[in-house]
Amino acid sequence: MSGLHPPARVEEYRARGWWTDETMDGLFASRVSAAPGRLAVVDPPDKADLVDAAPRRLTWRDLDEEVTRLAAVLFRYGLDAGDVLAVQLPNTVELVVAYLACWRLRLVVCPLPVQYREHELAGLGRRAGVTAVLTVWRFKDRHPALEVRAALPGLPVLLIHGLAHGPVPGPVPGPVSAPVHGARRPGLPGGAVDLDAALGAVTEEEARTVRAYAGVHPADPGECVTICWTSGTESAPKGVLRTHYDWLAVSRATTDAPRLTGDDVLLNPFPMVNMAGIGGTFLPWLRVGGLLVQHHPFDLVTFLRQITEERVTYALVPPALLTLLLERADLLATTDLSSLRLIGSGSAPLAPAMVRGWQDDHGIGIVNFFGSNEGIALLTAPGDVPDPEQRARYFPRYGAPGAPWSSPLSRQVSLRLVDPRTGEEVTEPGRPGELRVKGPTVFPGYLDGERRPGPLDERGYLRTGDVFEIAGERGEFLRHVGRSGDLITRGGVNISPAELEGLIATHPAVRDVAVVGYPDEVLGERVCAVVVPREGGAPTLEELIAHLRAGRIASYKLPERLELRGALPRGPLGKVLRRRLRDDLAG
Repeated sequence: MSGLHPPARVEEYRARGWWTDETMDGLFASRVSAAPGRLAVVDPPDKADLVDAAPRRLTWRDLDEEVTRLAAVLFRYGLDAGDVLAVQLPNTVELVVAYLACWRLRLVVCPLPVQYREHELAGLGRRAGVTAVLTVWRFKDRHPALEVRAALPGLPVLLIHGLAHGPVPGPVPGPVSAPVHGARRPGLPGGAVDLDAALGAVTEEEARTVRAYAGVHPADPGECVTICWTSGTESAPKGVLRTHYDWLAVSRATTDAPRLTGDDVLLNPFPMVNMAGIGGTFLPWLRVGGLLVQHHPFDLVTFLRQITEERVTYALVPPALLTLLLERADLLATTDLSSLRLIGSGSAPLAPAMVRGWQDDHGIGIVNFFGSNEGIALLTAPGDVPDPEQRARYFPRYGAPGAPWSSPLSRQVSLRLVDPRTGEEVTEPGRPGELRVKGPTVFPGYLDGERRPGPLDERGYLRTGDVFEIAGERGEFLRHVGRSGDLITRGGVNISPAELEGLIATHPAVRDVAVVGYPDEVLGERVCAVVVPREGGAPTLEELIAHLRAGRIASYKLPERLELRGALPRGPLGKVLRRRLRDDLAG
């Protein structure tokens, strides 16, 4: 898939220097050349509990050699430029190797969360037109390789790490076959490749062929490199196409905001399947050449242990986990946080008390990210907004008069707010409008039969579906109001769930909260607060209302219903499944 971006866009952005000839494999080659003996990536210490392999630590030279071997295996099994390889692996060294090997051969990576089962694998695999799948034999108490075979019975190539370990559990769907370079094992899925054995059998001639491949077949930076999937919290997941051009523009922004250098140690607890894991951690690491510390799945004790032992300087962490960590003062007291200088967070509104807590109690600034798989847009860094409460609530309004921002992204991304009902451009504070963005980080389009461009308006701006208001004394900020589909319309008046959630989260008895609407015959919708209480007692509806009234909010926004839950339903990337909550309330 090449030529995904319109030629006029490519010409303009290259002329401005926003897009260059830089490619993923070229960037990796420069890192290997600069410091081949330097440590590059380490596994989570609990890797053996997840898959059948011990934790490893690879230098850039080691990583390059493993990438070459895997690329040789992929080439041996007929994968060529433009083919789609679905990768379903936890955050391990092998996931890093898989991505880099694909880009060396100009393959398209289709990352799949390890949480996905047969239903998701069948639908997404067929829609992406995958040529092969790379996965593991065992992940915790599951066997993803068998799930892939059941979901995609006609798949010609199934590459499996850890196939030599453990008995085959129960009947296997589909035909059986012998593993490549190994003895026949009864019950092995048809088309399966014992990847570990195949990697060990790569010849020097095969390695030389792969090393020469890039010189003979250079990548076009406009080629598709990934098909990532939206979370599907409101509808079926959409395949987001990404090229070298826009991914590398994202990496410049996510490297600049936390001021990363080659001396940084990056801890990644996000699944490396989407914007947070790939754009927020993996690509910045590749750009600066620091150390990538993998973590999966989130385990509080392991996470803190890694910060101490690896001397982590920067981590990208979901807001709910940052709040949880602050609550566990006993664990933080036994953790050496002295190396940690910044934390990136986003994907949900940040609680001002949480951002202030990390800054005041631990001297660690929070970088507030706002974006999507389709186009990262806004970054609020401590250097630009020192006040932690402002940094939690506001994002830069790029282009606002008299409001300079340090990030180069502010000079590359154009923003506009549009009234979702009238289509008029919003220029005054306090009036909600859909955020629309244009710039080098915006994706070229969704995966569908016609390869159509993304949801662009008549001026070429991406319709984000996120609603903001202009804020600040000089109109220099944007305040997130919520997703356009999340707004609650009560008696004809729109209510922002994000605003209420931020206020309710400050109640001392509330651990987590989501605000959703439920149907009402008279008012259309009413407001419900779904609360996960802290240990020691749950709040009542009356107590929540009193807490909100103390914050002097308008009475029409007050919740009329309280639901207590042990946890909020979340998708694989941590986003609250609001549709599920609404369906539960309506039922």
